[in-house]
Amino acid sequence: MRIDILTVQPKLLESPFQHSIMKRAVDKGLLEVHLHDLKEYGLGRHRQVDDYQFGGGAGMVMMIEPLVNCIEKLQKERCYDEVIFLTPDGQRLEQGISNRLSLSENLLMICGHYKGIDERIREHFVTLEISIGDYVLSGGELAAAVLVDSIGRLIPGVLSDGTSALSDSFQDGLLAPPVYTRPADFRGWKVPEVLTSGHFAKIDEWRNEKALERTTARRPDLLKKLENDEH
Repeated sequence: MRIDILTVQPKLLESPFQHSIMKRAVDKGLLEVHLHDLKEYGLGRHRQVDDYQFGGGAGMVMMIEPLVNCIEKLQKERCYDEVIFLTPDGQRLEQGISNRLSLSENLLMICGHYKGIDERIREHFVTLEISIGDYVLSGGELAAAVLVDSIGRLIPGVLSDGTSALSDSFQDGLLAPPVYTRPADFRGWKVPEVLTSGHFAKIDEWRNEKALERTTARRPDLLKKLENDEH
C-alpha cells in the first residue's frame, strides 16, 4: 500500500513512521508513506500557501492553487482509491472504516491547517472526510498519523501474529476483554483460573462474557449500534 500525505508541517509526521509497527511495515515493503510539503507548491517568492478568508473573520485559509497543483501532480502518477481530508467535521473514524481502507492500494491524505482548506478542494477532489474525534487540533497531521497507524497495522504481514488485529476492540462491535500474562499470582492478585485451565471453549466463553460486560459498562452505545445493525 502507498499513502501520500499533503501537509505544511512534514516534520510533524516523520517520527510516527520511523518507529515500532509502522517502521516494520515500511521496512518489509508492505507500506509506503510519502510526505509532500505543500510549501514547495506555494505561490510567489515566499511560497505562500494561505490567505485571508473572503467575508472576513479570524484565521487564515489554505489556498486552492498549491493544493490543486500538488494533488493533480500526484493523480497523474497514480490512481487513488480515496482522497481523504482530515477534518473535525468529517465522518468519525471507526474500526470498520480502517478495515475497508486497509484493502486499498493507494490513498491520498490532506492535512488541514490554520482555519481549514478552501472549500472548493472538498467539493472537487476529496472523496472521504474523516475526524478522529469531537475536538480540534492545530492541524491534521496528528490525525493523519492516527489514521495511517489504524490502517497500516491491518495490512497482512505487518503484525507478527496475523490474527491479533482480529481480536482487537471494535472488530466484533465490542470492547476487548481483560488480558493477563505471567506471573499467574502476583502479590496475591491472581489470574482467573479459567485462563490457565487449557480449556479453550471455556476460555472463549469467558472472554465473550467479559467483553460484553465491559462494553455494557463502558460503551453501551456500541450495544445499541449492534442491535440496530441486526435489525
